Amino acid sequence: MLTGSCGDPQKKPQVTQDSVPQSMGLEGRETAGQPRVTLLPTPNVSGLSQEFESHWPEIAERSPCVAGVIPVIYYSVLLGLGLPVSLLTAVALARLATRTRRPSYYYLLALTASDIIIQVVIVFAGFLLQGAVLARQVPQAVVRMANILEFAANHASVWIAILLTVDRYTALCHPLHHRAASSPGRTRWAIAAVLSAALLTGIPFYWWLDMWRDTDSPSTLDEVLKWAHCLTVYFIPCGVFLVTNSAIIHRLRRRGRSGLQPRVGKSTAILLGITTLFTLLWAPRVFVMLYHMYVAPVHRDWRVHLALDVANMVAMLHTAANFSLYCFVSKTFRATVRQVIHDAYLPCTLASQPEGMAAKPVMEPPGLPKGAEV
Repeated sequence: MLTGSCGDPQKKPQVTQDSVPQSMGLEGRETAGQPRVTLLPTPNVSGLSQEFESHWPEIAERSPCVAGVIPVIYYSVLLGLGLPVSLLTAVALARLATRTRRPSYYYLLALTASDIIIQVVIVFAGFLLQGAVLARQVPQAVVRMANILEFAANHASVWIAILLTVDRYTALCHPLHHRAASSPGRTRWAIAAVLSAALLTGIPFYWWLDMWRDTDSPSTLDEVLKWAHCLTVYFIPCGVFLVTNSAIIHRLRRRGRSGLQPRVGKSTAILLGITTLFTLLWAPRVFVMLYHMYVAPVHRDWRVHLALDVANMVAMLHTAANFSLYCFVSKTFRATVRQVIHDAYLPCTLASQPEGMAAKPVMEPPGLPKGAEV
């Protein structure tokens, strides 16, 4: 789906002598019932008219992969650092969700789980395994089945962020309704519904044509799928983020003008950070995709090919950036992460001690105060 690395060179039709029309004898002789065939001289390339010399020239061969091994190194580092960090984030959020039973923790946990699936399915299986190791020599059926999982993971990640946005909007702008309607059971039901819808909406992308393989002008089906992808994972979610975040900021400003302290909660700050990062990091990929469809295809110009590689690398960065955001905003999350690391390090320490040495009792940190935020 997101892959933009070099594929196998496109096979060109071979021209043999049998395919070239030849005269049936000496010059001036004709075969009965058959007109003479005159071979035109090959035109000089430098003498082409200006109508063929546009800004994006027509190139018969594929554009070169100027990025080289940089994407492979980038995705290897991203997977090697991002996957352990995402697993640590999931464990910490699971503890906070179990301890506090706050809906925002459940949404952040589901968002982290979706990011883990993206890192495994897209970064590892798509970019590294299929693109770098197997050199894209994969059966077409396997590629199409992987497309379903890739798009489903992307849909789940974005739509769960929409759930978090609506939850924060309701908590700030309609607090009474939020307190009456929010519960762990309803939160888990909403997450399950979004995950099911994401899987179902990923099925049509079984027929997705990778932009690197899209050598001809896009068909109607391919154009519909690409526009559906742009709408469902970027334009519509960004519209929801813009409306709800604007309403939240307007609500906070009204509190400030009325004399109340416009306190920005940790959950609200995390929400604004997540939505802003997503909007900025995914914008280049959407722009390159539309540019590929209507201006210059990826396989015809190395600049568009390079732009696609860079846009994909930037878009995948959002799967590992949330951990830094959580640590920067929330003291509670930092304390929980330290506790998780300590609990994982303690069994290793006890196992390395000689027999007969008693370990000091470990005091559990006190629970979170009532009403504590992320």
